[in-house]
Amino acid sequence: MGTFAHHGKVIAVTGGARGIGEAIVRRLCSEGAHVFATYNASSSRADAIAAEIRAAGGTVTFLQVDVSNEDSVKGFIEAVVAQGGRLDGLVNNAGITKDGLIMRMSAKDWHDVIDTNLSGVFYACKAAARPMMSQRSGRIVNIGSIVGLQGNAGQANYSSAKAGLVGLTKSLARELASRNVSVNCVAPGFVETDMTDKLTDDQKASFFGNIPLKRGAQTDEIASVVSFFLAQESSYVTGQVLNVDGGLAM
Repeated sequence: MGTFAHHGKVIAVTGGARGIGEAIVRRLCSEGAHVFATYNASSSRADAIAAEIRAAGGTVTFLQVDVSNEDSVKGFIEAVVAQGGRLDGLVNNAGITKDGLIMRMSAKDWHDVIDTNLSGVFYACKAAARPMMSQRSGRIVNIGSIVGLQGNAGQANYSSAKAGLVGLTKSLARELASRNVSVNCVAPGFVETDMTDKLTDDQKASFFGNIPLKRGAQTDEIASVVSFFLAQESSYVTGQVLNVDGGLAM
């Protein structure tokens, strides 16, 4: 079981079928939440995750959603409220990368990443704001990245989207605070996922050399911070960006 209690809470998580999103879904379910999570492509992985969570006594519902499409996102949030009866938390985790140096980056690669990683969060926050404001309670957690604060060569699109999340987080925190809705951002550094497993040992050593803790994060180390922002213990925290990066962006 996790540290924070989310018993009876209804929490929506985008991009919940792999990597950080999967860890967040598993963590929140272990802490008693009914989690509604999205996947984009094949349902096989989502089905397998759901089966494991339910076997362990958790409650999860996976829905196919294209977060770059406003109607799809709006439909997802409406389905969560209809099936769950309320919306206590929203975690905007879904994201893609289409890396390339600026001279070679196509307009499509730029727009695809912005549409998913930034516009998709706007769509979800907009849809979630109404039920949360009506309840006079809610928690929104946006998954950013330290590259949104520091930049990264070859990731102009991704870095711009994650930098945009910082402004979106702070603006919405100001807008929604009077209705007891908090909005915060978690900015991971290097996280050990399926994607980073493809890096060579030399590449990893190069990355870790710049990190004071000399290692990457485990996905559950990100999930635990997300859980905190969704919990009662963080009730007086809003508009913040918390780096979970082993000290990289000090």
